[in-house]
Amino acid sequence: MNNADLIDRVAKTSGFTKKNAEKAVACVLDSIFEALKQNESVQLVGFGKFDIRERESRIGRNSKTGMEIQLPAGKVPVFTAGKELKKALN
Repeated sequence: MNNADLIDRVAKTSGFTKKNAEKAVACVLDSIFEALKQNESVQLVGFGKFDIRERESRIGRNSKTGMEIQLPAGKVPVFTAGKELKKALN
């Protein structure tokens, strides 16, 4: 499912117009992005939790040349599925 498919599904299930569904989806995603940018976690009970983790610098390998390169430390987004989502997938 891509963004357009999600908007269509939200419009159909909610009764919103496609334009309003697009605004709603964009607003939810923007809110999650902003919270993560501010190092806040976002927990949607039953669905899951979006969080930021620190990644340490490490040695990587250039896949074309095979040479080792130093990869810098940084922050990465992480999603942990909630109990209800895990249960629904089994």
